[in-house]
Amino acid sequence: MKVRALNLGYKPTDIAVGSARSCYFGGGIVTPESVSEWKKKNELLNSIFKAGHHTTLMHYHFTFLIEGISRLLIWRLLHSHPFYNSEQVSQRYAKMKPQNFTYPKRANKKSWQNYYAKMFSYYEELIERLNPVIENILPKFKKKEAVKKAQEFARYLLPLGMNAHLYHTINVITALRYINAIKVIPEAMDEAKEFSKLIEKEMLRIDKDLAPLIEFAKSEEVVFPDIDIEKIKEEKNIKERVEIFDIVDYDFELTPNYAGVLRSSNIYLDEAILGSFNSYVKLSLSADAQNQRHRRSPAIRPKLKDIYKRDFYTPAIISLNKEVEKIYKEAVEFSYDFFEKEKEVLGFSEAAYALLNAHNIEIVEHNDFQEFAHKAQMRLCYNAQEEIFDIVYEQVRQLKKAGVKAANKFLPPCALRYQEGIRPICPEGERFCGVKVWKLGFDEYERII
Repeated sequence: MKVRALNLGYKPTDIAVGSARSCYFGGGIVTPESVSEWKKKNELLNSIFKAGHHTTLMHYHFTFLIEGISRLLIWRLLHSHPFYNSEQVSQRYAKMKPQNFTYPKRANKKSWQNYYAKMFSYYEELIERLNPVIENILPKFKKKEAVKKAQEFARYLLPLGMNAHLYHTINVITALRYINAIKVIPEAMDEAKEFSKLIEKEMLRIDKDLAPLIEFAKSEEVVFPDIDIEKIKEEKNIKERVEIFDIVDYDFELTPNYAGVLRSSNIYLDEAILGSFNSYVKLSLSADAQNQRHRRSPAIRPKLKDIYKRDFYTPAIISLNKEVEKIYKEAVEFSYDFFEKEKEVLGFSEAAYALLNAHNIEIVEHNDFQEFAHKAQMRLCYNAQEEIFDIVYEQVRQLKKAGVKAANKFLPPCALRYQEGIRPICPEGERFCGVKVWKLGFDEYERII
């Protein structure tokens, strides 16, 4: 694994102390330069940090360039909270390579190499078999995209040990929370420890005065929450794959703030934040990786060990072709056989790298209506991943069925822009899906790919 932090010019501790002193100094801003040699700098820094006054440490952001990190660790740590921004290589649109995998430290490397190679061969075979199937479905001007679409569905057969590279931006407090949280992380513990050491090294390279804060983060007590999904399902009488509950009904007015590409509704908060609902969702790890990017749509994600069963997602396009479906299911069963054997040797945490993107998990998420209006735009778009499209569609359908007035405002971007008179109707340009969705009623939305 490689981690490098971009140097942004100032030391984070100088910015933190300068901003703290500015709060009590009537003569103007206390600049970072003026506090760098101040004798009481570290005394004040440590005092406000240990007292929990953390906003001063949120002005500085580390932008880490990360290579060789597993999708498992990204899912469990880097993208499991709202306080980050990432630009990550896409498994939907970039062809994966067989050498880019993480290996559990105590594993038989030859055995895992064979496993990864076998899963990668399934991945490539599925792309080849799906390409003509998808090509027959796509409109003429989109047929050249068939291979990319085939990759999108074939990635369900890639294990969580598949590596990624990304830009990852977090503030100082979030970096310290990473260092604290890895002590109890339920999956990828060894890799998380390596990651923690690397970001610590980079943080200290930029600012050695962060050392006492890092040591505090290492010693602070932390627990991974116990989450009883079965108890939630029983209490809320949940029976379906996607089921909403605890609706707070509140209508709001749509404005161009929702329809514009800047999404200025996030700046000018309105009555939409007063409406909300919770959802139980069973979805694949692949879909949840997309779901996590909606950082104001937080979810609880239990330890994988606590909710494990052989349960996987099969895209509709796979089920359309018996030959393709046979390959897909054979690959999934092969994967589960390998995983269940390895978890007896390595423990669940490390063997989890073998689990596939297709593996189903269970989460419970919370949405306020304003955030969900944005999420609906992104995920009801026909360019969105098919599985998460289906999930959001079902959430909206259930809100409509429950009589929630605001549900009629949860629309894809083209439908909303058409309603608001904003041009172009589809903001995707050459990525236009080929379907005039804005002319369809909600009950007419239909996706296969």
